[in-house]
Parts: sequence; structure tokens; C-alpha cells
Amino acid sequence: MEYQEKINSLYEDMTSSVRGRILRNEPLKNHTYFRIGGPADILAEPEDTEDLKTVLKLIKKHGTDCFVIGNGTNLLISDEGFRGAIVKVGDKFDYFYRNENKVTAGAGTLLSVLAKYLAREGLAGFEFASGIPGYLGGAVYMNAGAYGGEIKQVVKKVKCMDYEGNMHEFSNEEMEFAYRHTRITDSELIVIEAELELPYGDKDEIAAKIKELNEKRTSKQPLNLPSAGSTFKRPENGYASKLIEDAGLKGLRYKGAMVSDKHSGFIVNCDNACCEDVLELMRIVTGTVKDKFGITLEPEVKMVGVKL
Repeated sequence: MEYQEKINSLYEDMTSSVRGRILRNEPLKNHTYFRIGGPADILAEPEDTEDLKTVLKLIKKHGTDCFVIGNGTNLLISDEGFRGAIVKVGDKFDYFYRNENKVTAGAGTLLSVLAKYLAREGLAGFEFASGIPGYLGGAVYMNAGAYGGEIKQVVKKVKCMDYEGNMHEFSNEEMEFAYRHTRITDSELIVIEAELELPYGDKDEIAAKIKELNEKRTSKQPLNLPSAGSTFKRPENGYASKLIEDAGLKGLRYKGAMVSDKHSGFIVNCDNACCEDVLELMRIVTGTVKDKFGITLEPEVKMVGVKL
């Protein structure tokens, strides 16, 4: 079967069987914080776990490639887009409920919303995540962190679905949390929900900590321009942003992409950048830092359809 026929057939099956939204040739720049990315042949947004199972079953039946996204805060997607189906686990998976000091939340819950809820409930330890723009699912997937805190410090267990539609549950220990990595980072597993366990704290102190961290983030990070957050992982010795700044690269621009002149750890889309603009600037940065300091910076941003 010709590829286009396969996609057409998958689209027809999805529109008749899936309750969520199904889009054709959807620009992925509409679904990433970088505002970069060509079209996906199909983008599916399932309504719930059963709908997600249906989507995955149809993708397998038609033998097309699949990639799962959340809020798109950490993605750099090819200008050519994605050949196959993008599955967006989005705000239909936005829910949370509390049982004493344990809170269960869906993968599509915004970290900022969850942080505010926990603060109102007097549960501490999630303040670090209050300014991270992503969903809980992506944060668990990569063990997101900021200001000395990481997801691994608050997660008790995680529910995932594999691409066959089977459910799996992992304890904190089984998740194998590491720096920006977990056991599911390189696997075909989709985070569905997580249970957090948090200590009780003083509501005023929690709120003050959130305010302090958000003010710090606003003052130091280029939140006014599209980006994918920290572009590079923290190396073993030192910080990526300091190495980049010490290499004289702060504010360096390549076409529509720029090393932020506010925080050199960020590459920003300053003028309708395409994916290749960002990639070339990343290559310049990594090459220069390697030449000057002998340190190889690794991308923190997840790249889809492209390589550095």
C-alpha cells in the first residue's frame, strides 16, 4: 500500500473510532513552545485512557510511525514535520485529587496549576515546579527539575501505558530517576498519571517560596521569547550557561535563533526561526565550548526528526 493511502486509511479509521480531536497536516509549531515544527500527517488528541488505547491500536494496525507529546515545552521538531501520527496527551488528562498528603494527578495537569493547588492545601515540596511550563507527564518522563528540586523527590508511583495499550505501574525506585532521565525516557511508555507524596507545611511559607522562585525565574529567564527552556544539560563540572557565556556566546545570533542575552543557557526564537537555525546555533555553541574548555555539552531539548 502506498504511504499516502496508509495515512488516509488511518485518518478515516480514527475519525470514525476516536472520540478526541483528529487533525490532518497539523503544523507542529502550534504545539511547541519553540513555535517551530512542520506538519504532522495526523495529530490525535485522545479524550481519556480508553481513547488513547484506541488510537494506539489503530496506529499499530496501519503500521505507521508514532510519537507522543505533551505540552511541547521541551521539543525541537524538524521543519519537515513528522511522517506518521503525533499523539498528544493533553488537557483531557488534566485532573487531580487528594487523599491526605498524597495527590494523584493526570499527565495533562500543568505543573503551575498543580503547584498552586498543593500550596492552598498546605502540602510542601513542589514549589520548585511552580514556574515550569510543562505538563506533569513530561516532567515525570524526564525527571524535570529547577532550583534544587526534582520530580523524583515527590513522586511515589507512576502509571504508564505501553504502545500495546497495556497499563504498567512503577514505584519511585522502579522509575530509576536520574538527572533528566528515567527508566521510561527511552522506552515506548506513556505517562498516564502519577501519585505524589508530600510533607505538610505552612501555607504562607509555601506561597512565599513560590513567589520568590517565580520572581527569580521572571528576572533571569527570557520568558518573553519562544524557547524550549534550558537548551543543554548541566555538565558534570559547572553550568552550561556559564560555559556558554565565558565562551563569549551570550547574545550570539544565527538567522532567527539567538543565544539569549538574558540567560545564555537558553536558545530563543527571536525572529521566526526555523529548526535548522536553532540546530546550527546549537552546533556553533557546542563546538566553541568544546574548543575552549574541552567540555561536550549535551542537548536537554528533545529533538524530533533531526540530529545535532
